[in-house]
Amino acid sequence: MSCVFCRIAAGKLPADVVYEDDRVIAFLDIHPLNPGHTLVIPKVHLERLSDLPDELSGALLSAARKVAQAAAAALGAAGVNLVVNDGRAAGQAIPHLHLHVVPRFPGDGGGSLHSLLPGKRGLDLPGIAERLRIGISQDA
Repeated sequence: MSCVFCRIAAGKLPADVVYEDDRVIAFLDIHPLNPGHTLVIPKVHLERLSDLPDELSGALLSAARKVAQAAAAALGAAGVNLVVNDGRAAGQAIPHLHLHVVPRFPGDGGGSLHSLLPGKRGLDLPGIAERLRIGISQDA
């Protein structure tokens, strides 16, 4: 088992676990962006969001919601960012699907997703929407 996240899920590597059930585990990121920065992962090895079966997606999001609520109640977070870096081009460093739950605090210096990249103007939004609708219908 070479995947570091699989080893954490199996209890073979230590982690500061904040939530666990039979399908997912949530643990603190070792390079946190803010206090409480948590990674929520499926226990089964899945590399990309497209690999996530529908029946597991609810468990992943439910765990993220629990962490977000705890960050507000226990740490005083005013909000959270939920981030999935899906694939190397998106900055995914560990090839195991993981959802970052990043608690946000007033004045923490962070921004929104739109602060990461400049907005793209002049795109054919109706054409892009149609292509996505076709892709979704072919996936169903």
